[in-house]
Amino acid sequence: MKISIISDTHNKHKLLTGDLPGGSLLLHSGDISSMGYEHEITEFAKWYDSLNYDNKIFIAGNHDWGFQNNVDKVKEILSGYKTIEYIQDELTSIFPTGDQDNVVKIWGSPWQPEFYNWAFNLPLNGEELKAKWDMIPEGIDILITHGPAWGILDDVEGRRGQHLGCELLAERIKVIKPKIHICGHIHSGHGHYFDGHTHYFNASVLNERYLYAHTPWNIEWNPITNEIDFL
Repeated sequence: MKISIISDTHNKHKLLTGDLPGGSLLLHSGDISSMGYEHEITEFAKWYDSLNYDNKIFIAGNHDWGFQNNVDKVKEILSGYKTIEYIQDELTSIFPTGDQDNVVKIWGSPWQPEFYNWAFNLPLNGEELKAKWDMIPEGIDILITHGPAWGILDDVEGRRGQHLGCELLAERIKVIKPKIHICGHIHSGHGHYFDGHTHYFNASVLNERYLYAHTPWNIEWNPITNEIDFL
């Protein structure tokens, strides 16, 4: 199945349109906006809805305040767009071949360790954050979180080796072993890493200066063998 993976578009989503060829699944791992204002969410949803994918799923990030503080209004906005799905600490499933026995299970969560005073922040290595990760069930195929796992695609430009990912998330991933883990948040962590069980993608498309520097990950993925071809 053809999948496109993006993150951290920060209102610059229209720059990506020509680099999104269409396919079975489009995934966005948060920071769709600058501050999660209503007009930003509306403009993103309109664009996301227009793209040629069978399934379009996204989560919020630390810039997307509306999803935390203005929940009812955001639900109202998104209800007008029937081809996109927002998930927050919940499971969704897609059936890429239309066969009910061929299911891909996806979990999404926006939380991350405290990072200045932004949305969806919880104390570093605290019980609240651990509880969010403990909600992630075993047996999922794709895990989407806004922030990275500790030590994987999570270091900062100019300070290589200084990891900003979540240790508790890294521990949970070792237990549940999803086939794919997608994140963003740390723009300069953009990249792909495979540990033998899980394909990790940091899908941030903007660099640290908020310029469009990293094109979307477009892949052909076999959900049974977990083999990936980069398109």
